[in-house]
Amino acid sequence: MHGTFIWHELMTPDPAAAKAFYGPLLGWEPTDMPMEGFTYTSFAVPGFPFGVAGMMGLTEEMKGQGIPPNWTGYIAVDDVDKTAADYQSDGGVICRPPEDIPGVGRFAVVADPQGAVVCIMTPMMEDRSTGTWPTPGSTGTVGWNELMAGDWEKVWNFYAARFGWEKDMAVDMDAMGIYQTFKLGDRGIGGMMTKRPEMPMPYWGFYFIVPAIDSAIEKVKSLGGQILMGPHQVPGGSWIAACQDPQGAYFNLTAATK
Repeated sequence: MHGTFIWHELMTPDPAAAKAFYGPLLGWEPTDMPMEGFTYTSFAVPGFPFGVAGMMGLTEEMKGQGIPPNWTGYIAVDDVDKTAADYQSDGGVICRPPEDIPGVGRFAVVADPQGAVVCIMTPMMEDRSTGTWPTPGSTGTVGWNELMAGDWEKVWNFYAARFGWEKDMAVDMDAMGIYQTFKLGDRGIGGMMTKRPEMPMPYWGFYFIVPAIDSAIEKVKSLGGQILMGPHQVPGGSWIAACQDPQGAYFNLTAATK
């Protein structure tokens, strides 16, 4: 499991409105779980009762720190404390030190040397250590994880050393440079490229799988979201679109058909 994206989490100023948006769009079924001082929502798709993503409200403290609505990915690691220390010793930053989530796992929030933030986690639930994660390719799950880096060639070795990722297909994007896909074992899990100058900072973005891109785009619009780019076809034949939910969080859609 080490090096696999196992969870994706939305931080939003309006959880109720976000549920009303993502539920119809991605077929998610929400379950609210009261925690100490806040409510955490888990989103499930039929056949995967343990959920495919989560959500929590942005606190006033987070807003005060300038944290915007956003999606964050969780990467499974064998040892959270060791990986966080490795991040720091190799030029990265520990944004939130390792801590336990009772009955779920141990996690930390870290940033790579160029500033892209991700969470790392060692799951502690027995069923999640034996392969009950949603099958890659299922509607409503994340099918692709993408880093818009400050300079992908300079940060590549950092990620390869942390997570065991290997380079896969490289796509020449003309003026935008090389888009480098990567894999873990024999499974492609994501890609990275150098961000455009107008993008304020490096970040991780995520692609949610939908049955067809055109109908999903119309649903985004009807639910109050925005289409920022696309749809367009990528090498391999898939269709993608960049979107923003009504609360301001950026996300992507991907589909095998238009």
